[in-house]
Amino acid sequence: MVFTDRHDAGKKLAGKLQHYANQKDVLVLALPRGGVPVAFEVAQKLHLPLDIFIVRKLGLPGQEELAIGAIASGGTLVLNEELVRQLRLSRATIDSITVREEEELARREELYRRGRSPHKLNGKRIILVDDGLATGASMKAAALAIKDYSPAKIIVAVPVAAAETCSEFQSLVDEVVCFTTPDPFWAVGNWYANFNQTSDNEVETLLDKAARDEIS
Repeated sequence: MVFTDRHDAGKKLAGKLQHYANQKDVLVLALPRGGVPVAFEVAQKLHLPLDIFIVRKLGLPGQEELAIGAIASGGTLVLNEELVRQLRLSRATIDSITVREEEELARREELYRRGRSPHKLNGKRIILVDDGLATGASMKAAALAIKDYSPAKIIVAVPVAAAETCSEFQSLVDEVVCFTTPDPFWAVGNWYANFNQTSDNEVETLLDKAARDEIS
């Protein structure tokens, strides 16, 4: 194991991002839910504001763990076109999956923000954080969506990733920080002693604390 839990992972990841500490134009964006505890520690260590950017994987019906794509806040849709062709998925099937996940995305936006407005992304250096990258589908959707907001820079930062996935992001964003890229990789959860699912309540609690710290 490399990390005790997501909080431990965030503290270690922050060490690789020290050059962004206390910079007024930098914003940490977490991918809920698992990315929030990691991003919270990064934001705390670097004295940066924290916000969320919600992404939902589009899981194949009956095999939800198999992602055929993802949607992100703002409506960006990213599909694994090769997989869609292999599975011969109809447009109607894709639309049905997308509508269901859009509803969950909207639910989480309302639940987590509690009326708080999203931070402005235009002109900011954005540190996008998740608890790890396997295929990278969710992070890719987030990165592509954020480009539409004209940020100054996009940095993808994760505690653990498959080496090939980490490399793929080099051409998609401005900077990629992967704390460790074990080989063989297996799965993100293999590198955490505690990889219990992050609850909605934990997300709300951490975002509330980050918002209070920002105001004070």
